[in-house]
Amino acid sequence: MAQQEDVFKKLVSHCKEYGFVFPSSEIYDGLAAVYDYGQMGVELKNNLKKYWWDSMVLLHENVVGIDSAIFMHPTIWKASGHVDAFNDPLIDNKDSKKRYRADVLIEDQLAKYDDKINKEVEKAAKRFGEQFDETQFRATNPRVVENQAKRDALHTRFAQALNDSNLDELRQIILDEGIACPISGTRNWTDVRQFNLMFSTEMGSTSDGALKVYLRPETAQGIFVNYLNVQKTGRMKIPFGIAQIGKAFRNEIVARQFIFRMREFEQMEMQFFVRPGSELDWFAKWKEIRLKWHQALGLGQEKYRYHDHDKLAHYANAATDIEFLMPFGFKEVEGIHSRTDFDLSSHEQFSGKSIKYFDPELGESYTPYVIETSIGVDRMFLSVLAGSYREETLDSGETRVVLMLPPTLAPIKLAVLPLVKKDGLPEKARAILDDLKFEMKCQYDEKDSIGKRYRRQDAIGTPWCVTIDHQTLEDDTVTLRNRDTMEQERVAIGALRSFVQERVSMTALLKRI
Repeated sequence: MAQQEDVFKKLVSHCKEYGFVFPSSEIYDGLAAVYDYGQMGVELKNNLKKYWWDSMVLLHENVVGIDSAIFMHPTIWKASGHVDAFNDPLIDNKDSKKRYRADVLIEDQLAKYDDKINKEVEKAAKRFGEQFDETQFRATNPRVVENQAKRDALHTRFAQALNDSNLDELRQIILDEGIACPISGTRNWTDVRQFNLMFSTEMGSTSDGALKVYLRPETAQGIFVNYLNVQKTGRMKIPFGIAQIGKAFRNEIVARQFIFRMREFEQMEMQFFVRPGSELDWFAKWKEIRLKWHQALGLGQEKYRYHDHDKLAHYANAATDIEFLMPFGFKEVEGIHSRTDFDLSSHEQFSGKSIKYFDPELGESYTPYVIETSIGVDRMFLSVLAGSYREETLDSGETRVVLMLPPTLAPIKLAVLPLVKKDGLPEKARAILDDLKFEMKCQYDEKDSIGKRYRRQDAIGTPWCVTIDHQTLEDDTVTLRNRDTMEQERVAIGALRSFVQERVSMTALLKRI
C-alpha cells in the first residue's frame, strides 16, 4: 500500500509539473480542496467530456442535452430533500482537533479487514502454486475465517446504523472497533453530528429583501424541473433521457485525495425517464452500457468493478457504483441509481404544478420513474491519469515517465519536431503543422536534443511524434514514433493525416463501446 501511496504522490506532482492540475490561488497559499486545470489538463478534461457527451446524445436518439443554471429557486432544494437531509455524519478527535466523516472511518476499517484476508490468500497462493484452491482456503483457514466473520459483523452493524441514521451507534462502532485518529493516535472522540453540505448565498439588492439561495450541490435537479419543457418542445416519447454537464458545489469538511473529493467539481449526469414498473430492467441496461463506456478506454477490465450500495438514498430502489482501482484503492467514479418517481412527485407537490406525462400508447397519465447515471468529471480525470501513469526502465538503463493515455483523450495528438534548427527543417516542420492543426491538436518543439523532446512528449501522453530530418527534404517522408512501443517508422507526409486521425478519432473510440 505504501508503494501505491508513493505512486499517488508522484502523480500529483506530475500533474503540476506538466500543466495538468494546479492548486487554486497558489500565489496566495492556495484554497483547500479547490484546484485549477492547466493547459494540458483542460484539453484532457474537454476530451473526456466530449467522449461522454457524444456517447449519450449521438449514440442514443432518445437522449438530448440541456444546460441549466447553477442558481435555482430555493424551494427546489427543499423539495429534493437537500435542505433537510443532505448531511454528512462528522466526528472530531478531541486531541488532534481534526474532523472526520464517521462513515469513512468505518469504511477504512472494513478495508483493513479485506487487506488482512487478501494478504493471507496471496501468501497461500505463492506457497501452494498451481494446486492452490482459493475457495477452499477462504472457507477453512482459521485466520481468514476469523477476519471474514469480524468484517461481516461490522458490515451488518454499519449498514443498519446508516439506514437508521443512528449517530450514537456510528460512534459506538468507532469505539468498539478501537478506531484511532490517524494524527493523534488516540480514541478520544466527540459525539457524531450531522453537517449540511450546501453553500448558501443571498440574491437581491438589500439585505432585508434578499432571497437565500444555494449553489447547486448536484446538476440533476435542473434536469427534473425542466423535464416537461424538454418533453413537450422535443415531442419526446418515454423512455427518453436528458443529459447535462455542469459545475456543482459541496462544502466538504473532509476533502482529500487531491481532485477526488473537492468543494467545486463537475458532473456529467443523464436522467432517463421510464414507465413505472420497467425501471429495474432499464437500471440493469444502463449499468451494462456505462461499464462498457469505461472499459472501451482500454485501461484494463480488471480495474473496474460494480459496488452495490448498503444504504439506499431515500429516493432510490436500486443503486450501484462503478469503482476504479485508484492508487488508494477501489473508489467510486460513477453512480447508477433507480430514483423512482421521488423527484418529479416532490416537485409536483412543492410547486403545485402538474408535471405528469401523458402516455399515448397506454392512454393514461403518470409520473415517470427515473434511472440516473452520474459521473464526476474530476474523478474520471484522476482515474484516467492513474490508469495511464507508468515509470519504465529502458534497455539502456535510462528511466522514463510516460502517460499511456487513450489516444483519443490525449491533450496533444501529434508532436512535430525538426531534428535541427537549421537547413530548412523548421520551415518544413511548420508547414506540416499548419496543414494538420485544423483536425487535431499538435505541438511544435525544437528545443533540446530529440531524445529529451521525446521524453517531454511521453510525460504529457502524446501518442505520436513526427521528426523532420534531412531525408524529409529529399523524399517527403518523416519518422513517426509510437509513444507506447517507442518504435519508429518512415511515413510519407501525405499519409500522416489519415494515419493519426484513424487512431485518435472519437468515432473509433465510440464504436468500441
